[in-house]
Amino acid sequence: MPAPPPDPTAEDALIPLSALQHHLFCPRQNALIHVEQIWAEDAATAEGRLLHERVDAGGSEGQPGIRVARGLALRSLALGVAGRADAVEFRGRPPRPYPVEYKRGKPKAHRADKVQLCAQGLCLEEMFGVEIPEGALFYGATRRRQAVAFDAPLRALTARVAAEARAVIAGGTTPAPVKTSACRRCSLEDLCRPDRLARAPRIAHWLAAQIEA
Repeated sequence: MPAPPPDPTAEDALIPLSALQHHLFCPRQNALIHVEQIWAEDAATAEGRLLHERVDAGGSEGQPGIRVARGLALRSLALGVAGRADAVEFRGRPPRPYPVEYKRGKPKAHRADKVQLCAQGLCLEEMFGVEIPEGALFYGATRRRQAVAFDAPLRALTARVAAEARAVIAGGTTPAPVKTSACRRCSLEDLCRPDRLARAPRIAHWLAAQIEA
């Protein structure tokens, strides 16, 4: 029996795969980029963009007997995401996809990179109909791969973040800023203005005092 055609409504509701990483880092960053269409580049994002361009051009390490597809289009109707993989290695017989995501810098304490990679693995599972137990993150600062197991907790976190990111984008409302130490690492800090907007203006405090008096 032939597979049913894809639901065009579901296709229209897909969000960029990158939104998962943005949302886990900061829900407001997710909305600024994907709802308000605001973007600013700094040295870190420029370095990351150049690294991805080199990967897309084929300038990454390879291994004998492995076929590598670069910039492979990905989609998951279950997660509601679409995007492209930096590199997908096809290993073994029959070939099984193995996603590899390239990142500038070094491994991080938060799980945003792992969630983005896991989402790619879940897309590939849905597309190829095979189980994908792990992928790898390659960091430019260390020049080393970090294997990432797609275990049950990571899959659950990825599904939850995807649902939350979709809800923010579908709602079209940008969350209020919350000033944290991570703001210093965000290229949108000057546009987000967390120092000013995270605090109520003095006039708001004055009005509240008059109402309570």
